[in-house]
Amino acid sequence: MHEADSDGVQQVRASLTSGTVELPRVGAVRAQDGAAEPYMLVDAAGVAVEPVRWWLRELVLGDQSSLTVRSYAYALLTWHRVLWFVDVAWDRAAESDTAALVGWMRSARNPQRRGAAVAGTVNVRTGKPSPAAGYSAATINLTLAAVHGFYEFHRRQGAGPLRNPVPEGRHRRRALAHRSPLEPVPPFRRGRFRQKQQLRAPRSIPDALFDELLTQMRCDRDRALLTAYVSSGVRAGELLGVRAEDLDWTRQRIWVVSKGSRELRMAPLSPQALHWVTCYLDAEGLPPAGEPIWRTRRGQPRRPLTYPAARRVLQRANEVLGTNWSLHDRL
Repeated sequence: MHEADSDGVQQVRASLTSGTVELPRVGAVRAQDGAAEPYMLVDAAGVAVEPVRWWLRELVLGDQSSLTVRSYAYALLTWHRVLWFVDVAWDRAAESDTAALVGWMRSARNPQRRGAAVAGTVNVRTGKPSPAAGYSAATINLTLAAVHGFYEFHRRQGAGPLRNPVPEGRHRRRALAHRSPLEPVPPFRRGRFRQKQQLRAPRSIPDALFDELLTQMRCDRDRALLTAYVSSGVRAGELLGVRAEDLDWTRQRIWVVSKGSRELRMAPLSPQALHWVTCYLDAEGLPPAGEPIWRTRRGQPRRPLTYPAARRVLQRANEVLGTNWSLHDRL
């Protein structure tokens, strides 16, 4: 535990902000059974963090998707790791703690960016710039939005600090308050601590390089997953939820649950994708009714494939080819 005096706490905050210390990876986000409470944040002792638990329940009642609840739970995990490290109670947090959070995320290495190249360099094979080894601006802004929403919820309940530790972005709210959806987004000043996000142009994989990438897939499941993902154009999370009954073999398409509306929508599949899906299911068999077709290859029973596992399939191929393709690229 760190000393409770203000000088000691400020020194610890400064070390986080400058990135001179590593943030201990304590606590976890645990998946729960049941739609009412899909995820739970626990501390180092495995005990549920009740203030976060109440807020996540509020998100579920507000009809937020389970993926959104999961993202916000992980954002609150990062926030609480900062608070635990500086030894500050959640209801005593201040803007200086937010500064420590942002400073650490800007300087820390993202464990998901395995083998990341130097930021700003361009991969000679793909022509894509390499992302930084740390957390992206979008991830930092999502974390700030989650923390702000968490404290706004407790403020309405009469709990937490009197002032939200994440300053509100009033300029954005004023700029977009009366804008028609048909009008362009006007420029506005970013809120304090918010990061500048670059607009990304659509990216595509040339046919020859895609064939090269496909040859690095180790099994029929990975070949089916890659070809289905690239040809359908759906989000990775949407594709990973596809069940056997969502496959329309005669019309060469699949049905996925949209991340935004959570309604079923149709997406096409290429003949190549259908071929590899057929090979995969013929070898592995169909999963139980109502469960995704994409399963792990090891362990019993076979579990649904997760987004990090699907991303790791592509990372292994990139390491061999010297490329930096991601799950956001298309044909």
